[in-house]
Amino acid sequence: MSFSSRLEGYTGKVREVLESAGVDIGDEIEITINEHGKINGILMSRYGLADPEYIVVKLPNGYNIGVRFREKIQVKKLSEVKKPAFRPPEKAHPLPGLPRVTIVGTGGTIASRIDYRTGAVRPVLTTDDLLSIIPELASIADIDASILFSIFSEDMTPNEWSMMATKVDEYIRRGVDGVVIAHGTDTMGYSAAALSFALQKPPIPIVFVGAQRSSDRPSSDSATNL
Repeated sequence: MSFSSRLEGYTGKVREVLESAGVDIGDEIEITINEHGKINGILMSRYGLADPEYIVVKLPNGYNIGVRFREKIQVKKLSEVKKPAFRPPEKAHPLPGLPRVTIVGTGGTIASRIDYRTGAVRPVLTTDDLLSIIPELASIADIDASILFSIFSEDMTPNEWSMMATKVDEYIRRGVDGVVIAHGTDTMGYSAAALSFALQKPPIPIVFVGAQRSSDRPSSDSATNL
């Protein structure tokens, strides 16, 4: 595991103590505060912009707490937890005779995950990732996917609107039956209006879709919306 991916959000003396104990995110640890106080739990990632003097631990009861760093604090690894890994299922093969639909990824929350450095979300998922975790789409249409760019919708400019219009026009000329644009919700209305002027009376449906919660969250609305 690379240095940048270990101990996400921890810096300075706190990181040094954790590294010297050989622990990583997800490991079960014991923190000795003094001769009378010990805390057991799972080491959690933390927001990089939060107070750097705290270690975040998930207690056995499920609650997260912050343990303030002190010079004499001791950290011990109790067990190494097997790290979760995501392997998307193989892309489902579409049924014959279904309409051809292209999904164009542009970023936004629908194609994002939480960033523990800031507590915000960042665009990282590709459109193929979304397809692989929503295999039900294969029973609706013959899906093709492409990613045009990966930015938040507040960073959209007329230049991006032009790029979207050009790409959609390209797919129309290829003979697809519909285009779905995965887009951030903040300025989706502006992009939709821009394309309505750029692509007047298109012969196929052109649909924008977004989400309020990132695709890595159990409560995400990405799958339902898409």
